[in-house]
Amino acid sequence: MSDDEIRLAFAHPSERAETMAGPEPRDRISLRDHIVEVEIGAFQAERDVTQRVCFNVVVEVAPLTGVVDDDVDRILSYDRVTEAIAAELAAERLNLLETLAERVADRILIEPQAMRVFVRIEKLDRGPGALGVEIVRAREGAAIAQDAAQEAPQPRVVYLSNAAIASDRLTGWLDQLEASAQPVILCVGPADIAAPRAGDEKAQRHIDLLAIEQNAWVLWARDPRCAVVGSRTELDWAMKNGQISI
Repeated sequence: MSDDEIRLAFAHPSERAETMAGPEPRDRISLRDHIVEVEIGAFQAERDVTQRVCFNVVVEVAPLTGVVDDDVDRILSYDRVTEAIAAELAAERLNLLETLAERVADRILIEPQAMRVFVRIEKLDRGPGALGVEIVRAREGAAIAQDAAQEAPQPRVVYLSNAAIASDRLTGWLDQLEASAQPVILCVGPADIAAPRAGDEKAQRHIDLLAIEQNAWVLWARDPRCAVVGSRTELDWAMKNGQISI
């Protein structure tokens, strides 16, 4: 083995991804030194105790076509990587880092933008150095989870009229919704004040949407538990983290 091959064997997965790049250009996102305390391991000494485990992940994604336009919904969010790790750690106790790496890779490759993933996982407390495993998996060989659709949040969507937004009972209603096991999405219409009228259909649509957004911020001012979200990515995060969304 050459010196360069030895260096790459211990280099960060981002360097390995660059070295293994094929003729098709791909963008990459990375998660570095993500440390979680978890119970994992096959040895008796690793049972009923937690240890620090470090994740380094690089995801190759197909380049975007057209203008990105600063739209978070067009890219693979970093949250998807950390959520994949958290979901697999929560699923069950595992003996092997290899199993965990496989499952994290498979979950990331479910994302439509992900083409290839490099996953390195290391135990930091099992000796004087880091003990770990690194795998590379591509979409073509990924075991796509059969229950992916079932894992999608099933939100409770509630429309609030202007009378409900202004009601003294609003806090109590939100308390009941928050106590529900389902994620909550609140929808509002425009305020009772008439929006300006424009002579252009496209302009009028933007004005009407802004009128609805203004009313959403009125609701937020009544109860800051209700977060105004502006993208599908924000909405997905809110549903998975118990936040009421408008």
